[in-house]
Parts: sequence; C-alpha cells; structure tokens
Amino acid sequence: MAGCGTIDVATAANVYSDAYAEKVLHVGSLFKHLCTLAVLGAGGLIAVAPAVAAQNPVRWTTGGAVWSTQQQAFDTFVDSGEVTDRGLEGGLNRSGWSASEVRAGMSKSYNVDLRAVTRYLYSNAGVDFLKTATLNYYPYRSMGSTSVQALRSAIIKDSVDGSISSIGIMRALPTDFRLAEGPQAVGAEGRCKPQTGQCTSLLSWYVFLPARIQASQVPDPFLDK
Repeated sequence: MAGCGTIDVATAANVYSDAYAEKVLHVGSLFKHLCTLAVLGAGGLIAVAPAVAAQNPVRWTTGGAVWSTQQQAFDTFVDSGEVTDRGLEGGLNRSGWSASEVRAGMSKSYNVDLRAVTRYLYSNAGVDFLKTATLNYYPYRSMGSTSVQALRSAIIKDSVDGSISSIGIMRALPTDFRLAEGPQAVGAEGRCKPQTGQCTSLLSWYVFLPARIQASQVPDPFLDK
C-alpha cells in the first residue's frame, strides 16, 4: 500500500498479539497498525507467524481459591476423554453437559473465511461481543485491559487455515486467562437449558463459541456476492 512502507510477517502477526495490543495505544504505532489491517483485508492473506501460547488457558477462581489448568490437560481430555486435572473436572461438573458432550463440542470444527471473521471481530458488533465474552474471562496478568485484543487474536489465529474449533481457539490464546466468579455470557438462548450451567459456564461458552463466530462472519460486500 502506498504510504504504508514494508510490512513483514512478524508485524502482521504482532497486530493480533496481546503485547502489540498495548503498543498500538501509542499514536506512533497506530498508523502501522491500520496499514497492516488494510493489507490483511486487501486480497492475498499474509501467513501469521507463531506466537507465544498460553500455558494455563483457564485459572479457575472458586471461593477465593485459584487453580490453574494447563493446556495439556485440555488436550488430553479432547484427544482421549481422560480427565487428569481437578480444575477441569470441576469445570465439567459445572458445565451442565456430560463430559462426552463437552468433548464432542470442543473438538467440532467449523468452516470459516479468515477475512470475514476478521471483519466481524473488528466491527462494532464484534467488539461488543468480545467485551461481553471477556467480562469474567480475561488475561490473567493484564486483568482485563487487553481482553478484547487477546481473545480476538486467538480466534483469528485459529481461523487462518479456514476452520475453527473450541480447542483450537483455546490453544491459540496468547496469554494465560483467568475465570472470575460469576456467570459467563454463553449467548446460546434457546439452545441451552435455562437455570443450568449450560447457559452460564465457561466450558459451555467454549462449546458454542465457534458456531457463533461462523454465523457472525461479515462477507466482503464487493467480493463475496
């Protein structure tokens, strides 16, 4: 793009990283940020370089106690059905679903278009969704100040290959996340059983997340007719 200079793969990746989200708050970085987004949406997609992944995608908070569940425990559960972590076990018990239902939901893949997903997540509706989703589930270290950027980065990173899943989005989280006490905004009215964890739990939210993203994609008004 004229006036944008050269944007390399590292810059394209950093636009979705938790650390970069803090840098773009400075005026000097904002122009490069906007140019990078324009390049990503202009046509050919730029490969996103690997970023540092969360070691503990969920730090559960219950009655003042905190328990961290490592990504390996979620991977083992999705791959084999085996529950090896007490925090995960508690989360499954509070989910409102059976363990097999959660496992099936977290492993299910949904076809998406990277550009359409990105348009949604940067739209007003997408930002509102991300803000609501991260009211009680947010980056552990920044305590919510980069929640939108961090969750958005994970969803976009998992969308690069044209498909997303709950476990894929979790694996793409750029930093550890903490679950505060209180209901999670599952956003599955009519598909979850009221007054149960199906409508309020973190794992139920993860189960419904990729389907919601797929349904909310914003097609290009010129190219996707």
